Amino acid sequence: MAARDHHHYHSKKNTPPSSSSSSSYTSFLFLSLLCLASLFLVFSLFKTSSKASLSPQHHRNFEFNPTETSETNNQVSSDRRLCDYSDGKWIYDPTVRSARYDHSCKEIFKGWNCIASNKSNALDIVKWRWKPNHCDLPQFDPLRFLQRYRDTNIGFIGDSLNRNMFVSLFCTLKRVSGEVKKWRPAGADRGFTFLQYNLTIAYHRTTLLARYGRWSANTNGGVLESLGYKEGYRVDVDIPEGTWAEAMSFHDIFIFNTGHWWWAPSKFDPVKSPMLFFENGLPVMPPVPPNVGLDMVLKHMTSYVERRMRPTAILFFRTQSPRHFEGGEWDQGGSCQRLQPLLSQEVEELFSLRNNGTNVEVRLVNQHLFKVLNRSGFNVLDITRMSEFRADAHPSTAGGKKHDDCMHWCLPGITDTWNDLFIAYLNNIKGRS
Repeated sequence: MAARDHHHYHSKKNTPPSSSSSSSYTSFLFLSLLCLASLFLVFSLFKTSSKASLSPQHHRNFEFNPTETSETNNQVSSDRRLCDYSDGKWIYDPTVRSARYDHSCKEIFKGWNCIASNKSNALDIVKWRWKPNHCDLPQFDPLRFLQRYRDTNIGFIGDSLNRNMFVSLFCTLKRVSGEVKKWRPAGADRGFTFLQYNLTIAYHRTTLLARYGRWSANTNGGVLESLGYKEGYRVDVDIPEGTWAEAMSFHDIFIFNTGHWWWAPSKFDPVKSPMLFFENGLPVMPPVPPNVGLDMVLKHMTSYVERRMRPTAILFFRTQSPRHFEGGEWDQGGSCQRLQPLLSQEVEELFSLRNNGTNVEVRLVNQHLFKVLNRSGFNVLDITRMSEFRADAHPSTAGGKKHDDCMHWCLPGITDTWNDLFIAYLNNIKGRS
């Protein structure tokens, strides 16, 4: 606008310019336009750079064009708007008449079968749909998934929350392909092959990822004994637990997790049964607390996986699944009686690090995960934000325990959405390759 006004001002002069002044004017106009174009180019580059710097590093694998995850062969749209599936809100959809599988799926652990246990809102849990802020998260098509990932082995490696996700995937696939054979790869806790497609999914149970076991003081003494340690748990930060150590040579796709057991004083009591970390067969000196031990394990285990995996393997690491205990810990009267998702303000009250509440573990663990995974070849599967809202989706008193189960999730339930997210990212990665 400034350039147009400047030219308009000169064109209104009453005295025509001389030839020399006309030449000078032409040169001036050319230089002005050149400077303006340069400024525009610099501003554009700055704007692009600023956007890149504002994007959290750990979301590098989250943002992509949603059309690229389509399970059709449509060409990528010219709309290159990027979508972050991990940030959005839950929308109640009363038109959902049934879940993608029902309570008769025998692989559902009894404590997670909220329909069979008559949890009051069990049928309502699946009517809440996750809506990312700038796009839609499609519900994956199980038949198309089986067809696309024929001759593929998928391994879930982690604690019972990864089993929760594994069972969700199994029950969804089994509904469209009933020809299934139980078959466990070496070290797996359980596994199944969908025979028509030669697709295997398996769950390898591990709590810390690293090998650990009971430790007692040696009568001959040692460096730990000299510090007064009498018993605890030895955690070898550089040795994977045997349940999954050989899985690298078998699976094509991995979903890892760890976190809940690192803040579990009922097992790893800091005084009576502390975690004692070992590296290269020797105690880590001086002894370090669990949060430092977690960093060491994550560093060694991600390195181990990257060295041993198949060249074409795809790696995912799932972020921490939130607990929703209110009114105390699980063994101190804590409960989760809500029947609807939390509001944003309630989420912050329950999970903010500033409040240091019962469920603070979730964001603490994620800090450690992001720090290590940002420097690795893993794709981060961020389910935390969407799950923090869902205080209504735990088994609670229907879990059949003496206390409310506010950690695991009802099936069918929210881990079905985790699998939608997982498969959307997987399809995107496959599409790029």
